[in-house]
Amino acid sequence: MTAHALQGDLESTALYDLPGPRTRRRHFLYGIVSTVVILALLAWILYLLFDTDQFTAAKWSPFTYKGIQELLLKGLGNTLKAFLYASVLSLVLGAVLAAGRLSVHRPVHWAATLCVEFFRAMPVLVMIFFIFVALKVQPLPALVAGLTLYNGSVLAEVFRTGINSVDRGQREAAYALGMRKTQVMTFVLAPQAVRAMLPTIISQLVVALKDTSLGYLITYEEFLHAGKLIASNLDYDLPFIPVVMIISPIYIGMCMLLSWFAGWVARFERRSVKTEAVDVAPAEPGTVLPGGPR
Repeated sequence: MTAHALQGDLESTALYDLPGPRTRRRHFLYGIVSTVVILALLAWILYLLFDTDQFTAAKWSPFTYKGIQELLLKGLGNTLKAFLYASVLSLVLGAVLAAGRLSVHRPVHWAATLCVEFFRAMPVLVMIFFIFVALKVQPLPALVAGLTLYNGSVLAEVFRTGINSVDRGQREAAYALGMRKTQVMTFVLAPQAVRAMLPTIISQLVVALKDTSLGYLITYEEFLHAGKLIASNLDYDLPFIPVVMIISPIYIGMCMLLSWFAGWVARFERRSVKTEAVDVAPAEPGTVLPGGPR
């Protein structure tokens, strides 16, 4: 790569002034200090765990029992079931509300806006309790409904912002070609907006996954409910710590898996033949341009 090309690449990718030698040394020092602080914090936590005998065989042997393992697996399955229902329904509801907010018909626009603002402002736990207690709905539908209403309203704003972020010229060019509004939204705006929306969508789905733990408050037998049931039946001090040490990595792993999936989708989109740049051969002497003299 030539120096001119390298300079052009730096100018096109840098969003701020490139740091000088002193700034790089200062950032390197910040990184070392932050690493030391994090390692010291982890060492302190490990010291507390060993000091309170959290790694003794007596505290971990109950997790080798088949009944406890089956209870944890059943809770994990119920958590994934609630998350799958809530995520799919939230995406559908978000798309519907976003379409309503983008509508040119004022009654539809204001109705969708009212729904979005109301369910975004309402605490998700309040909605779950209201559906479960006041409407007398079963735990799983109540949990899914509460998560869907909240996350769907948040995703509606994500979709609306993503659609509006597409360059206005794309919309005008599509209308100039005679496309209808539905076609413009489906084939022009939405595919381009997906790339910008994908990280935020995945982040909101991670929130929905973590909020499934609220199900234990309405007696839904999800993963956290199973851990609480196990801890309440153990007969040693601080029984919740081993349970949390098992449940937390699984929650973190599921969230990381969602993030990995988002990255995979983004890489797939970049490799797609519909979005991949096409190499054009440079013009050579004697090349006839379209419409030019022969």
